[in-house]
Amino acid sequence: MNQRYLPTYLNDHLAAAVAMSNLAGRAASSNAGTGYGDFLEELHHEIAEDRATLERIMERLDVRKDLVKTTAAQVAERLGRLKPNAHLTTYSPLSRLEELEFLELGVNGNLALWRSLRRVASTDDRLDLGELNTLAERAERQRHAIETQRLRAAEEALA
Repeated sequence: MNQRYLPTYLNDHLAAAVAMSNLAGRAASSNAGTGYGDFLEELHHEIAEDRATLERIMERLDVRKDLVKTTAAQVAERLGRLKPNAHLTTYSPLSRLEELEFLELGVNGNLALWRSLRRVASTDDRLDLGELNTLAERAERQRHAIETQRLRAAEEALA
């Protein structure tokens, strides 16, 4: 494994996973009791699992977490909450649509990560090909499920 680029690559993905987990949790909370709530709660759980799996992979590969990047990702996600959404004090259908779009982008990033690691798994026995296949399959499923919910949210927000 290329120790020059691997730590940066994995830490960039970890920072994105931190932001995505926070966003998924907020979206699940904001949508509790709606037709989106159960889906977003399950997605939040899976995204948190994916983040924990990435952290374990980083440990196995002896890659230290970059706390500056993960902290910056947390701050950026929180600052994103300040963006006007056409409602000043309440949750907006536009907020839901944009949150689903960002979650879809994050899941696409995860899919790229798992596929990239899968591609180089034969060069390092610390990478479990079966685990990476399972993670890639889950990301594909998540991507399709989010897209279904996103299209519904688009219709509600924009039609």
